[in-house]
Amino acid sequence: MSTPIHGSGFMSSRRGRPRIARLVAVAGAAALMSLAGLATPLNPAPQQASAADNGKVLTVAVAQSVDSLSPFLASRLLSTSIHRLMYEYLTNYDPTNARTIPGLATKWESSSDKLTWTYTIRSNSKWSDGQQATAEDAAWTFNTMMTDEGAATANGSFVANFEKVTAPSPTKLVIKLKKPQATMTALDVPIVPKHRWEKVGDLSKFNNDKSFPVVGNGPFILTDYKPDGYVRLKANKSFWRGAPKFDELLFRYYKDQDAAVAALRKGEVSFVAGSPSLTPAQAASLKNAENIHVNDAPGRRFYALATNPGAKAKNGQKFGDGDPSLLDERVRHALFMAVDRKAVIDKVFQGHAVEGQGYIPPRFSQYFWKPSPSQELAYDPARAAQLLDQAGYRKNSSGKRLGKDGKPITYRVLCHATDPNDKAVGQYLTEWWGKLGIGVTLDCLDNVTDPWLAGTYDLAFDGWSVNPDPDFVLSIHTCAALPATPKDTGATDNFICDKQYDSLYARQLAEYDPAERATIVKQMESRLYDLGYMNVIAYPNAVEAYRTDQIKSIRTMPSAAGNIYGQDGYWSWWSAVPAASDGSSDDSGSTGIVIGGIVAAVVVVGAGVFFAMRRRATAEDRE
Repeated sequence: MSTPIHGSGFMSSRRGRPRIARLVAVAGAAALMSLAGLATPLNPAPQQASAADNGKVLTVAVAQSVDSLSPFLASRLLSTSIHRLMYEYLTNYDPTNARTIPGLATKWESSSDKLTWTYTIRSNSKWSDGQQATAEDAAWTFNTMMTDEGAATANGSFVANFEKVTAPSPTKLVIKLKKPQATMTALDVPIVPKHRWEKVGDLSKFNNDKSFPVVGNGPFILTDYKPDGYVRLKANKSFWRGAPKFDELLFRYYKDQDAAVAALRKGEVSFVAGSPSLTPAQAASLKNAENIHVNDAPGRRFYALATNPGAKAKNGQKFGDGDPSLLDERVRHALFMAVDRKAVIDKVFQGHAVEGQGYIPPRFSQYFWKPSPSQELAYDPARAAQLLDQAGYRKNSSGKRLGKDGKPITYRVLCHATDPNDKAVGQYLTEWWGKLGIGVTLDCLDNVTDPWLAGTYDLAFDGWSVNPDPDFVLSIHTCAALPATPKDTGATDNFICDKQYDSLYARQLAEYDPAERATIVKQMESRLYDLGYMNVIAYPNAVEAYRTDQIKSIRTMPSAAGNIYGQDGYWSWWSAVPAASDGSSDDSGSTGIVIGGIVAAVVVVGAGVFFAMRRRATAEDRE
């Protein structure tokens, strides 16, 4: 999950993960660089992160492990971030403002009825084994997701409305839709090489982690991997936008976040982001440290409590063991109203976050929603107690709330062992809900994915990173995202299935008018809020740090005040300039973006352009 905390998503982001939509035609002209040769992979053992000798290594400390290196299965933020480095998507996002820009596709256009989309595939993108990347690779990727349930695990929502995908020529991709779909310029799906992947047997079990180097066409090539250890990538010197400045990129896993911070101090790693952010204490300790820069900016994630609404599959079969009291909306609202969000912001995040309201963070202003005063489930412990009484869950003589079975209610709350925020907020929940007569058992695990998928939890800390188009994080709460059977893995976040929400989801997906789509999205957020299955507590800042004696410059997204880790794209690691650099590539640093020397002309037609977001990240950080 991931974290998806799951994306955080708890599981994160597999469940599906996560887009911006607009009716747009783009004509891109590119003068591109093709650099020959690939860097030799370095020793995979941990080493000093400083840029020395001929191997400029950027080492990133991460507190999340990889769930899968298959783009068809992965949902955690770390995994999906790595896939953005390995494979091109049809389109990308401008790091300055999240507008759609060319990726594997140089331009695209739709038919007058919006049911046929034609993409021109660039002719200067090659797979790392030397073969040309073509429209056939994209067609195979999408068709496989349409016909193979296993391949649709992570991103199946993007192709559910596809009727037919063809590649009439190496540079022409045609997608025919069943009905209009607003995400056609925000298909956040890694395109894989057909000639390698068509040889794979069961895609639901293939994790892409046994044979190296892995063939890709992104700015980096995966060369080595050790589960719960590290992920090693080398610069793709032939990448069409231009080669990364660092020769190698190493993601090193730290189970203990304080150990990761200590490694940054010692110079053993170049960058640390936390899980996904540094704690206030860690950030404060690094603020004035020599050769260390702390980045603290509004983030693209939300931090929430997810309620088990009664895990079930599409076939109607129920599974898991969520507490039946949580099926009562009054109980969910009572728990909601007994959480003091302001206290969490002040005492846990210490101001490095904004109080939670709707499902989409305020960074995405077009889709940001907050409840009206009459709708708001504000902090009100007395009202919470009344709701529990009304629902029939009264206190006994010892002050304990009793379930329908006559036993005291104690909720199991899944939390990430590597996330200090989960543990801190969990202690407050123990206090706040304890005053209501409800017990709390914090179940802090290294692996929250298994109980999450099995539905063996009552509540869980959740979170997702949202993309410039919100479709993905909206899709994970639809009935269609449920697993086919209890034995399968679906794209669902926490098993929500509501017909009214589904109807709104279908409407927003087919709506091309930016303002009208935004209105529908806000109605969906309102519905989620009223259901009470998702309690958004906070929108954490992106708090991260890097060594200035190892990294001369690195791009944030958005460039004015944004995050480095977990971007909608590969801009940070691709743009990073080693401290030992002669500075000739400073333009790719923290000020504007020069994309491989290209200038893209974007022609917006129809109703115009609009932006949004994608995925979740913490079931170990969903994307």
